[in-house]
Amino acid sequence: MGDTMSDRQILRVGVVGAGQISGAYLRTFPRLENLRVTAIADMDPARAAAAAQEVPGARARTPDELYAAEDVDLVLNLTVPAAHAEVAHAAISAGKHIYGEKPLAATTAEARALLEAADSAGVRVGCAPDTVLGTGIQTARTVLDSGEIGTPVAATAFMLSPGHEGWHPAPEFYYQPGGGPLLDMGPYYLTALVTLLGPVRRVVGMSATPRATRIIGSGPRAGTEFPVEVSTHVTGVLEHEGGALSTLIMSFDVWTGPLPRTQIEVYGTGGSLSVPDPNGFDGEVRLFRAEGKEWEPVPERGGYPGGSRGFGVADLARALAGGGPHRADGRLAYHVLDVMESLLAAAGSGGSVTVTSNCERPAAVPAGARPEEQ
Repeated sequence: MGDTMSDRQILRVGVVGAGQISGAYLRTFPRLENLRVTAIADMDPARAAAAAQEVPGARARTPDELYAAEDVDLVLNLTVPAAHAEVAHAAISAGKHIYGEKPLAATTAEARALLEAADSAGVRVGCAPDTVLGTGIQTARTVLDSGEIGTPVAATAFMLSPGHEGWHPAPEFYYQPGGGPLLDMGPYYLTALVTLLGPVRRVVGMSATPRATRIIGSGPRAGTEFPVEVSTHVTGVLEHEGGALSTLIMSFDVWTGPLPRTQIEVYGTGGSLSVPDPNGFDGEVRLFRAEGKEWEPVPERGGYPGGSRGFGVADLARALAGGGPHRADGRLAYHVLDVMESLLAAAGSGGSVTVTSNCERPAAVPAGARPEEQ
């Protein structure tokens, strides 16, 4: 790649949703040469205008204006989960590629219709999380792929917290359909597990909702009580196609404890692997060999260095320019959503549920790669 990129290689991005997560993307995009934000829309015009002022060359628009804009190639969907499908369909109908925050949609039925519409329109669908493209998960993947812990037997994945209402000024959507610890944080862990161990074919699970209401703990609405409409503690076992069994706990009901609170571990016939928080792009990977006596750090062996929210969009732009597949793919996100929906169904029925979808493991990210590179 030369010092500059041609206009043909630059993907023009329109952002729908100027809420809290948008700042993370907008801070990343200036570092990515193949992306340019040209438009920002929000249901609150003042919020869109404020965000656009911080991005050189971007204009505040209404959502409908953004979908129709000739200078938008891809719509970045940063709305709340309940609106993901609606925004995606509007973008697809306008002939735009779509990349969204997780989950892909509130239900697998909505997500399936979204993917079918994109296939018919000939546009691409990408979806967060792109944290799995960073050096943490990708380095761990190289250890597994090289057989350094033998055949993977099992894994554990824990996300233990007391909930988001203590820090988020408007947390209600975390406790509405499309939210909860599983659909909110589960995509990070499940996308990492699928990247490391392959797709899931069967699940069992249980869930609970210990508190019917929550109270906002910060911001101008502190003290406001609101209802809880989803399970806030979900636990289950996932059977991967390769035979490994992953134990998952996703909770908004744990104040503290000695368990790793945001970590994945993989156990094999020849050792164990400690994987960093999948909600981050980097972190230390540690390896314990069966013949060894202590954990040893693993140097970076793969992944986009310096990653942050938005690298998945740049990877999609790279794939468009080169004609190959992108890694943070809609079908991977669909499989993860299917696993989560199946886990909740298993919790409701008390039995096991077969996961009907499948997906390809995304291509590994070589060490030191840039998402703009072909």
